[in-house]
Amino acid sequence: MAKDSFLVGLIGAGVGPSLSPALHEREADRQGLRYLYRLIDIDALGVPPEAVGDLVRAARDLGYDGLNITHPCKQLVIGHLDALAPQAEALGAVNTVVFENGRATGHNTDVTGFAASFARGLPDVPLERVVQLGAGGAGAAVAHAALTLGAERVTVVDALADRAAALAAALNRHFGEGRAAAAGPERLPALLAGADGVVHATPTGMAAHPGLPFPAGLLRPELWVAEVVYRPLETELLRTARALGCATLDGGGMAVFQAADAFRLFTGREPDSARMLADIAELAGGVAAPGQTSR
Repeated sequence: MAKDSFLVGLIGAGVGPSLSPALHEREADRQGLRYLYRLIDIDALGVPPEAVGDLVRAARDLGYDGLNITHPCKQLVIGHLDALAPQAEALGAVNTVVFENGRATGHNTDVTGFAASFARGLPDVPLERVVQLGAGGAGAAVAHAALTLGAERVTVVDALADRAAALAAALNRHFGEGRAAAAGPERLPALLAGADGVVHATPTGMAAHPGLPFPAGLLRPELWVAEVVYRPLETELLRTARALGCATLDGGGMAVFQAADAFRLFTGREPDSARMLADIAELAGGVAAPGQTSR
């Protein structure tokens, strides 16, 4: 008999505002499942990120079916798992853990989530030269996704030079030498002047971090702009880019498709991503339908 009751959770810092519980539980309700999604906030618990191993073991012992993992635990959790899916291993980051037969297996649905959103929302844009801002956990995932989608070269820009260099080196090992490069923010004007598009993967633009990640004058109508931030769906960057006539992609699609992939891993059921896209438009609020191109 197919299982119809699930207990899952999200481990991370400051996860109170997360829309993951609502996204998962709404889809589960429509499928007639009993599904409880709990938030496990390390800030509220007063424990350091290194406690993620203890929390994963406790969740497994308490009968959880799986966990989502977010900042700052996506890399730290790896040492506490029994196995890694190939994509999580290649990325060196885990955002989904599935418990089965006492074993904990790590997956990464951020890569597939961004790839699905990009393919849906910006299907025909040029991908010869892509500039990406941010080399953190989300940045690593979207850079992998961009190269998987066929980007010829991704230049990773981060204020932390070592972090950008480490990500570029990892990408070159995985995809082939010369596919990725690292640069400091001072090179952004020259890089964006010659780029086909820019992927923004830093917290700038979130409700708690308003503003633009770089001067508006660096945007031009020929540049496509893809955003990872989804609260709000319309960041200042996207609003400015749209006003110039740029093709844009908001962060809602990535949030939905990574959640849909995690839901599938947890339940073995096929989620309806179109319904989940409508959910996030309602939950996050915004002008554009998430995951859609706007010109």
